[in-house]
Amino acid sequence: MDANIVVRMWRGAVRSEDRHAYVDYIEQTGMQEYRKTPGNIDAWMLTRELPGAITEIVTVSRWQSLEAIKGFAGDDIERAVFYPEDDRYLVERDTIVRHYSQVG
Repeated sequence: MDANIVVRMWRGAVRSEDRHAYVDYIEQTGMQEYRKTPGNIDAWMLTRELPGAITEIVTVSRWQSLEAIKGFAGDDIERAVFYPEDDRYLVERDTIVRHYSQVG
């Protein structure tokens, strides 16, 4: 395994009734942008139902380097990237993105 691979993770939550619409929206915006950015290895979304009719959304992407992430996120790679319709859907959101070194 390449020790330089970086995993980028972001978390938010939507009303469960908006889950499918939001997943489709993020697939067409953020996920496509991840995948077309040079240095991106892959990207996917995870969902899980929480109490109170809330669905947690986690985006996960793998990158060749921290420098490659700048092509997507800009110089401040710790700041989450949002899209125009996010305010319509999100009831919770992390504004900071987590980065991990893939070790296995």
